[in-house]
Amino acid sequence: MIPPAGRPGLSAWSDESFQEKDSAGFYIIAAAIIEPPVRDAAREAMLAQRGRRATAKAHWTEMDHREKKRAVRAVAELDGAHVVAVGSPVPFRKQERARSKCLTQLVTQLHTFGVECLFMEAREPQLNQRDIRTVQNARFALPKGTVFRIEHVHGGAEPLLWVADVVAGACRAHQLGRGEYWAELASVVVEFDVDTDC
Repeated sequence: MIPPAGRPGLSAWSDESFQEKDSAGFYIIAAAIIEPPVRDAAREAMLAQRGRRATAKAHWTEMDHREKKRAVRAVAELDGAHVVAVGSPVPFRKQERARSKCLTQLVTQLHTFGVECLFMEAREPQLNQRDIRTVQNARFALPKGTVFRIEHVHGGAEPLLWVADVVAGACRAHQLGRGEYWAELASVVVEFDVDTDC
């Protein structure tokens, strides 16, 4: 279900994936919009995707095909929407520039859904600060007085980040020619392209 445009006060949780490769590389940032009444159920659904990794987070790159299919199905059944920025090209050593371009456009898209807070998985402190500056700059393109903030959280502490990890992983597989995962998410995803100018 896609949340109505303009409904304020929502939050989104994001994760990313990228492929550096001359002119064919790409950067993906997926954001999961999960409304308050269903967040606990969404967390439980993602905790169930850990499989053998019962003490760790569910992570797309560590899943086998069967686990990926099950995770995608679980995400598709959640009551939420997913906004995905796909930026290209991403030459070698240009992933941070591509990330910034994608994040800037993602903020604009999320604003149209009424999102006011974006949670991202924490990285190194200087990289977190770079994300914060990107979001601050992106707000200049939004209407005056718009509330939009970013918070970084530890990936293992918030299962809602894992929703975005699954979406980003499925999108990456699709970009690389394996569309079976992405096909299951088509009805709950809004995808848009970003020119990274790399």
